[in-house]
Amino acid sequence: MLTKRDLLGSAAMATLAAATMKSSLVFAQTKPEWPNLFEAKDIAEEGFIYGLPLVMNYAVMHEFAVDRNSGQFKAPFNEIYNMHHVATPADTAVITPNSDTPYSILWLDLRAEPMVITVPAVERERYYSVQLIDGNTYNFGYIGTRATGSEPGDYLVVGPNWKGSTPAGIKQVFASTTPFVFANFRTQLINADDMPNVEKVQAGYKAQPLSSFLKQAAPAAAPKIAFVPATTAGIKDNFFEYLDAALQFVPETPRDKAVRAKLARIGIGPGKTFAFKDLSLEHKAEILVAMKQGDDKIGKWLASGSKEINGWNVSSLLGDEAFYNGDWLKRAGAAKAGIYGNDAVEATYPLTRKDATGEPLDGSKHKYTLTFPPGLLPPVNAFWSVTMYDGKSQLLVKNPINRYLINSPMLPGMKKDADGSLTLYIQKDSPGADKEANWLPAPDDKIYLVMRLYWPKTTPPSILPAGEGTWQPPGVKRVS
Repeated sequence: MLTKRDLLGSAAMATLAAATMKSSLVFAQTKPEWPNLFEAKDIAEEGFIYGLPLVMNYAVMHEFAVDRNSGQFKAPFNEIYNMHHVATPADTAVITPNSDTPYSILWLDLRAEPMVITVPAVERERYYSVQLIDGNTYNFGYIGTRATGSEPGDYLVVGPNWKGSTPAGIKQVFASTTPFVFANFRTQLINADDMPNVEKVQAGYKAQPLSSFLKQAAPAAAPKIAFVPATTAGIKDNFFEYLDAALQFVPETPRDKAVRAKLARIGIGPGKTFAFKDLSLEHKAEILVAMKQGDDKIGKWLASGSKEINGWNVSSLLGDEAFYNGDWLKRAGAAKAGIYGNDAVEATYPLTRKDATGEPLDGSKHKYTLTFPPGLLPPVNAFWSVTMYDGKSQLLVKNPINRYLINSPMLPGMKKDADGSLTLYIQKDSPGADKEANWLPAPDDKIYLVMRLYWPKTTPPSILPAGEGTWQPPGVKRVS
């Protein structure tokens, strides 16, 4: 906890406190339920760490499934939106975009009844997955190549209050901790000419209410909700108002009971309406300090929450409720690193901004190589890729050959070294016609590389457990 001397150490804060003492006293008289100034700050800091993933998720849900004018709207609840392309440099809404697998987006509303997700038969050589993410940002289930196989099937997704038995014809039931769920579909694009085949798979994805699946009368519709408007861009300025809104749809559990009780003391939670504008200036200052300190803690945790291997950061940040077990800092770090990322067993993501010697990667100054020794390509059951991003924006890099990644399906067209190793040429200019098949174009600036290992192998050599496995990503070497 900060002391008052710490908090008011700057002249600006001291002036603010002096100028607002009178309003603070008035506030204390009109808001007797509030804790004292410094206790409120501590609650707000803990609440920021606890609530960041919930707020980020709520904002995306609102933009994707509620606000048709958001510019990011995909489809209303319980309808699938299929994207028939992978990300390019023109896609700037989400940083570090995946350019391997076209997405299908489905937001589920489970309040009235469960929903059935149907998947078609998918050829064995094509990886696909349906990642189920609840309002707590827990990955509570998977359908797909790794988890359930390539056969067709019907799967039931149920909300926290559902008590029924498994209906005939349902292969598996997935239980969410919240009534709203994000079902994130990924379908592998094998090469540039493969999109029509991806679209055929996507056309086989279906979502329907359980009553429709059973050909029964539908229950009464759930009440219409006046959602508090939210955008990802507005999180910083409206954080606790968004958290108050999000918590309406996140039922309390034994793991978060204590922090929810604290938040209730500052007017945040179901049945409450937090209004930052109604706080005294002094309390506003405390809340802003709390958010900054909470964000700093998350950043520091992230810096130490992964293992560095040959310049790459390798970690396992995402999972289900038991995986986090009430570690709100870990959950917040995972959301900040990449909300909606996969469990490590589904996909592991080594990433780097440095070469093997620890120097920053910079395409304006150097050329680099990444060499996989013979027999030591990334060990996966599905496929792997290395994707190039601009180091400042974390967006894909425009280049003369429109190549944003190199992946394992491209191996037949690539050249091996004399000893059987595979070398990738990482530079802004072509390495020459004889090496261009192995060229990963870089920006004329800072570089950020992400390796994706889909369905990593679990027997040696393996990257699992993440950061502790027998296979390690080779370092990026500077050659000029």
